[in-house]
Order: sequence, then C-alpha cells, then structure tokens
Amino acid sequence: MEDLTPARDSLEPIEIASRDEIAALQLERMKWSLRHAYDNVPFYKASFDKAGVHPDDLNSLEDLAKFPFTVKGDLRDNYPFGMFAVPRDRIKRIHASSGTTGQPTVVGYTERDLDTWATVVARSLRASGLRPGDILHNAYGYGLFTGGLGIHLGADKLGLTTVPISGGMTQRQVRLIEDFGATGITVTPSYALSIIDEYKEQGRDPRQSPLKVGIFGAEPWTNAMRREIEQAFDMHAVDIYGLSEVMGPGVANECVETKDGLHIWEDHFYPEIIDPETGAVLPDGELGELVFTSLTKQAFPIIRYRTRDLTRLMPGTARSMRRMEKVTGRSDDMIILRGVNVFPTQIEEQLMTVPALAPHFQLQLDRLDHKDVMTVLVEPWPHTAGSGPEAGRDLAAKIKQVVGVSVKVSVTDPGGVARSQGKAVRIVDNRPKG
Repeated sequence: MEDLTPARDSLEPIEIASRDEIAALQLERMKWSLRHAYDNVPFYKASFDKAGVHPDDLNSLEDLAKFPFTVKGDLRDNYPFGMFAVPRDRIKRIHASSGTTGQPTVVGYTERDLDTWATVVARSLRASGLRPGDILHNAYGYGLFTGGLGIHLGADKLGLTTVPISGGMTQRQVRLIEDFGATGITVTPSYALSIIDEYKEQGRDPRQSPLKVGIFGAEPWTNAMRREIEQAFDMHAVDIYGLSEVMGPGVANECVETKDGLHIWEDHFYPEIIDPETGAVLPDGELGELVFTSLTKQAFPIIRYRTRDLTRLMPGTARSMRRMEKVTGRSDDMIILRGVNVFPTQIEEQLMTVPALAPHFQLQLDRLDHKDVMTVLVEPWPHTAGSGPEAGRDLAAKIKQVVGVSVKVSVTDPGGVARSQGKAVRIVDNRPKG
C-alpha cells in the first residue's frame, strides 16, 4: 500500500498545538456554547435551571460535569425546531433521522455551521490520506441522512473531485470506480463487502482497482474487518466517526499513518466518557459511554449529549488531540443473552477467524420454551461451500469460548445472508414484545 502520510506543513496549526493551547481554546468556546444554548434554547434554560446550574458556573473544563445530559428523547420531544438557537430564517440546511423507530430527530445548520462541518470533514479526509485533485467515490447515502452531503461538503473544501453516487446499484458502483479512476471511497464497511463481492461477480480483481484509501463509518466495525478489506482491495482502510446530533460525519477520524484510534477534533467537539449506569465522568483510558458537547455550533448547540456509543479516550499520537478507540458497540445495541452481554462486533471478531466463512453475518433472536436463543446466520465462500457445517461448528465453539455464550450457527449457501446498501441490519429480534 502506498504511503499516504500528509506533509506536516499541510496540517492546521490546531492539529499539532500543545494540550494547554487546546484546553484554553476549549474553555473559551465552551463558555460561549453554554451561554448560547441557555439564552436561546428554552429546553436548555429549563434543564439548567432545574439542575441548579448556570453558564457562569463554568470556570474550568471539569465544571462541565455539573451540567445535565441531553438525550435523544429530548430532541424528539422538541420536534421539529424546538432545539434551534437561531431564528428559522438563518437555518441554511436541515437534516433528520429516518424516524423509523419514533419521532425523527431534526438538526439544523447556519452558514457558518456548514463551513465548520466542511472544515472538519476536509481535515478528516486529509488525515485519511486524500489530497486535492484526488477522485472520491462517495457511496454514503444522500438526502436527510448526514453522511453523503456531509462528506461532499468536506470533499469540496479539500479540493477533491467527488462522484456523488450514493448507495445502491452495486454493479454501477464497481463500473464507476474503475471507469473514473477513484482513488478514495467513502462507504459503510458492510456495503464495502458487497462491493468486493460484486468485483468478483464481474471477474475483476479488487486489488487491481485504482483505490488507495477507503474511509468507513456509520456502523461499528472491527480491526479484523479492516484487515479483510485492506487485503481484498490492497488499500488503506480508516475509520471516520460522527452523528447528526453532534454534526454529522467528521467529528473524529483515524490518521492513515497510524490507524490507532480516531482523533477527535477537539477544537469543535468536547468529549467525555461516563459510566452508562451512574453518569459519573470516567478518567481517560476507561471504557464507557461517549458524551459530546459542541463548542462552535450556532444553529443547534448540543450540551453533554449521550451518544450511547461505547469507547475510551486515549492520548493523541499523530495529532495532539485525543483519540477515541474504535467503537465496540452501542449500549442500546447490546444483547443480553441469558445474562451475558453480547455485541455484534464480538461475533464479527470470531467470524473473521474462520477462513471458510465469508464476513457477512446477521444475528437472529428468538424465544423458545421461555428462553432467549440466538442464531448466527453466516455463509461460506463459494470455494469453501462444502465445508460449511464444519465451519459453523468451529464458529459456535469460538463464540462459546471467547464470548461466553452458546449460540446456534446457521450456514446458508453462498450469498444467503442479506446484503446491505447502507447501514447493516445486524440484529433481527423476533422475540415477543412486552
């Protein structure tokens, strides 16, 4: 793989500033953000007042722990524009969640917010190894989802040539990567696997593709999956992180030269790790729930937002800003199976150790005789189809040994696991509700 390390003089000064400089900027901006939210969003005024705190109570970064959390339900309760801190006519862009599991969450951006978003995404794309003039194949979904348009903003800022293909029509994805000579691709890791499959269907070798780097996000994925994708494409695979409530993609990104966790762009987003049960702030290095406070957002300030993502904070390496470990899962994606906590990424890690099985999987939950059972639906590679039953037994044994839970493994024919054209549906819960 090509060395894509960016030149030191191409970085923004804040990316390599001292920790003292970063902390001073954070405190200044945090004071502004708390005051802006309190003065302009009725929800925050009521929330702060109920907790007995005021923006003037913030005298250090540690004082943020005095302020109440914001959760997704608060956003839904204030649908559609109740969380906006500027007049509606200053809103230049509106995005929203799908709302498939309840009231959509709506976020807005001023013109300056859009420029901030473009800046952090451009920083992320450069950290990934892309340079002005590179061709970016953007296979994130366009529309109300922040992925496609957020990446596009940053690609324009960096000076890339963007192919706004969005998701779906996998045959065309492969053709345009090859015909246009894309050097970078932004896509969910699960859909990248579908693109790899399509290369093989077309008799093409993905290792001969023009791609130099893939930037993957929108769902948890493991380092084992990274190795699988890098080997298949002979390219770098890096992680990008974001969520619409905080900004969209570009809140944090791995650096291609280290691939050792995602550097959070702390000049715009202040991270905390808390105990998911007690809400207590945990020291750097401990695993817990990620919480974000926006430092510069005008239209939609967000204060101590509980992401439900589980990770830990670590010191900076390639950049001065702190890193977050790859997200191991979401607290609301955790499966409790007969008293054992199970995350889809744990199953993925074991699946990747069984050579006869392809990396596609789905977890199906059922209730039989008043007991919860989990079936892991997997498939063999076409050339290993005959060893499916043995490989299934091998995977079940590994899951039992490492994860600590007994599961049934069902090995389909090649291609039998449903493919994703966006975020993967990893869990199908067939258990009775209530």
